[in-house]
Amino acid sequence: MKTVKALTIAGSDPSGGAGIQADLKSFSASGAYGMSVITALTAQSTQGVRGVFPVPVDFVRQQMDTLLDDITPDATKVGMVASTELAAAIGEYLPRLANTIFDPVMVATSGDRLVDEDAVDAVRDLCMKADLITPNLQEAAVLLDCDVATTLDEATDQGKELLARGMTRVLIKGGHLTDTSTDVLIDGDGVSFLKGTRVDTQNTHGTGCTLSSAIAARRPRTDTWVDAIAQAKDYLTRALLAADSLDVGRGHGPVHHFVDLWNEES
Repeated sequence: MKTVKALTIAGSDPSGGAGIQADLKSFSASGAYGMSVITALTAQSTQGVRGVFPVPVDFVRQQMDTLLDDITPDATKVGMVASTELAAAIGEYLPRLANTIFDPVMVATSGDRLVDEDAVDAVRDLCMKADLITPNLQEAAVLLDCDVATTLDEATDQGKELLARGMTRVLIKGGHLTDTSTDVLIDGDGVSFLKGTRVDTQNTHGTGCTLSSAIAARRPRTDTWVDAIAQAKDYLTRALLAADSLDVGRGHGPVHHFVDLWNEES
């Protein structure tokens, strides 16, 4: 079987639960060879974000050019984009990449803001260049400059509005709206509701990163986006169910990315 090569373009999380660290773990756990281009360094832990240091745009370009001169990714996930200039630079590369997924990370699990206010418009522009965007309820509201959806119908309507504004495919992560942790996929084929299992845990650090990278790892090996998303949701559920067993940090801990590979004795 051909090796799936998956690229993450995102920020670094020294606690290992989110950002490129989560993406690379998710890629590996999903059977893909992971690669990374770092867009920002953060000072964060399970308890919050204390600082963000964007990588100079010229060096992000150098990372991209050096990598793409040698390796063609089968799928690419984009995460934290902290500045207007960086969003524009990344946007130049997406049209030539396959299976591109943009998780428009703007607010951390802790509630800390991760992007400048003036970068929101650039994030909107970047959304239109990706094959799939995966905003949560708060991020969808920021993208549309509207109130946060409080029902599944409202979330669906917001997804349709994002599609109308030029997005190709939108996955609204509405897990907190229903007992079945339902996400909504809106694309040119219509609306698909993807149900899951609600997991009661405070260890949710990096769930968005983990889901989007799991989708990226699976998309080259599945027939449809719905299949890739459904499989990724199942994986994330297992990682959440095992999250408490990790006992990492004193805040919102990470999910268990290697739940399918580790055992209690290892």
